[in-house]
Amino acid sequence: MIRVLIVDDDSLITEGLRLIIEQADDMKVVGQAHDGREAVAMATDVEPDIVLMDIRMPVMDGLAATAALLAAEPKAKVIILTTFELDEYVFEALRAGASGFLLKRVPPSQLLEAVRVVAGGEALLAPSVTKRLIEAFSARTSTGRSDLISALTPREREVLVAVGRGLSNAELSEALFISENTVKTHVKRVFMKIGARDRAHAVVIAYEAGLVG
Repeated sequence: MIRVLIVDDDSLITEGLRLIIEQADDMKVVGQAHDGREAVAMATDVEPDIVLMDIRMPVMDGLAATAALLAAEPKAKVIILTTFELDEYVFEALRAGASGFLLKRVPPSQLLEAVRVVAGGEALLAPSVTKRLIEAFSARTSTGRSDLISALTPREREVLVAVGRGLSNAELSEALFISENTVKTHVKRVFMKIGARDRAHAVVIAYEAGLVG
């Protein structure tokens, strides 16, 4: 059972999300918070698998809440909810550790599938949208990724590029003509070498390093 915490300062949004999630047999809502600070406090009590996090909230916004919540509950995965695709806070939230983002207008079926995808360990990133986000905002920071990337073998670099383009492990296996277990081994080594928390973080690093564009 996937445990979901909903965080949004709009009660209509939280109730709507709760109703959608409760339709699924494999999920349950374990809490509803209306600002980031409340979400962080609640997460330590309810131990969610997935947090649906609004980005713009009073008291503590979704960016600060994502970082604080993941520090307290590192096993949780955060999906950012936003109204706009090109939202600077979305990119910063990905840097803070979020596993992906969803537009609030997404159909209920896609919301449920997104929760399942992230709970299963995949990143929830539309490559085209991610590319626009990073092109728009990553130039504002200096990340120094070149040393990390230079430590990768040619095959590991190839894997990182594929991950940066949004390929799943199954798609990587087909594209590189290697078994899915071998893909998983390569992905694990790449993440360790570049310091990536998960696929979402690896995508950000790949774009910042100029491997994907």
